[in-house]
Amino acid sequence: MAVSPEALNRQFEYITEVKRLLQDRFGDVPPKAFTHTYGCQGNVADGERIDGLLEQMGYEFTNDPSEADFILFNTCAVREHAEERVYGNVGRLKKFKETNPNLVIALCGCMVQQEHVAKRLKSHFPYVDLVFGTHVQYKVPELLWNVLSTGERVFDITEDDNDIAEGLEVRRNHPFKAFLPISYGCNNFCTFCVVPHVRGRERSRKYQDIMRDARQLVADGYKEIMLLGQNVNSYGNDFGENELFPKLLRDINDIPGDFLIRFMTSHPKDCSHALLDAMAECEKVENHLHLPVQSGNSEVLHRMNRHYDREKYLETVAYAREKMPDLSITSDIIVGFPGETHEQFLDTISLIQEVGYSALYTFIYSPRVGTPGAKMPDPVSATEKQQWFEELQFAQEQVASKQSATTKGKTFRVLVESRNKAGRLCGRNSGNTMIEFDGPDELIGTYQDVLVTEPLTWILKGELA
Repeated sequence: MAVSPEALNRQFEYITEVKRLLQDRFGDVPPKAFTHTYGCQGNVADGERIDGLLEQMGYEFTNDPSEADFILFNTCAVREHAEERVYGNVGRLKKFKETNPNLVIALCGCMVQQEHVAKRLKSHFPYVDLVFGTHVQYKVPELLWNVLSTGERVFDITEDDNDIAEGLEVRRNHPFKAFLPISYGCNNFCTFCVVPHVRGRERSRKYQDIMRDARQLVADGYKEIMLLGQNVNSYGNDFGENELFPKLLRDINDIPGDFLIRFMTSHPKDCSHALLDAMAECEKVENHLHLPVQSGNSEVLHRMNRHYDREKYLETVAYAREKMPDLSITSDIIVGFPGETHEQFLDTISLIQEVGYSALYTFIYSPRVGTPGAKMPDPVSATEKQQWFEELQFAQEQVASKQSATTKGKTFRVLVESRNKAGRLCGRNSGNTMIEFDGPDELIGTYQDVLVTEPLTWILKGELA
């Protein structure tokens, strides 16, 4: 599954060649790159690796696309709305190409891995120079060299699961929070989801490579490590090793240092008692579990190909709360999956009330090309689905308000992240809820104890304890 040393060395050679081409074209003034990532944390981690390659090739970075010599959109394919937004934003890039002939416009990621999307970009957006999919991200130096040296457009959406590239430099977006991918791809093939089609089958990184990176992140002073995978808790299954993720949590937890561990995303069918035991026993693992249920009705879950039912999900939640009484649980919900009735939707309402989620990520079903769900009969109108969606949001608001109210007067240890638009410091507690409070800039990047004085529905307000 790993990229061979020879193939990686080839890319390092192209880095040198691209750097030479850019120096010939731009002289002593470094060219500027503007990159933007859509979608999940996995996409953000991909973007950080691509930025690392761009930096090695001699690019500096800008937040203004109008002054960029290289523009990259790292795209998401989970919902139709995300794709249409990308098309609209790509359309606005044409004016930059007209004023800067040296500008290279590139798109990558899940959306462009789809063949019908690549064809549309090729035919409708002639000013896009470079398109590459999820499997060839490590080949950015070679692909860019082809564009720069020939002046021709390059499209590469090759499907190759031998794409785990170790040893690449990463340009991290955050000074003290780091993403650490542990696996790529997915084997679940939920009927609504395009991810296995654009990301490929599940591939786990080698255990020793993950531990090496984790130790280095701690040594570099990172205070929060987020373990990433399409399904982190099935890590190692492709090695034939069961329950390897709980061991990984324990081993990272044992690294000396003051840091936090989070992880995304868990599939309920693989959320084992061993994993929950490890969470409860590891003091550095945060008290939060994102456990996407998608629906509260067993029949709908079966049509979604989720491999669990309502009862199994609630059993997992009950065990988790037995081990961690104050555990914060968040989830994903799809409203209006093809064939879902209002009575089945109401089962989702009752589920969120029974579980008591601290937050939900809710979506109206979006058909994805190539998935079984896109071919299923879907008689419910968009208007009715919107009504259900609003009903769900109202129900969750009541649940979240009740959950939030229990935090008043409690003190939480918070990693101070930034200053928000209101001018207050903010950070997340162990349950992944945002807390804002007053304090000096010197506290950013430190742990502070914060007393909750005013619990709101989605955030908490507090003061330094």
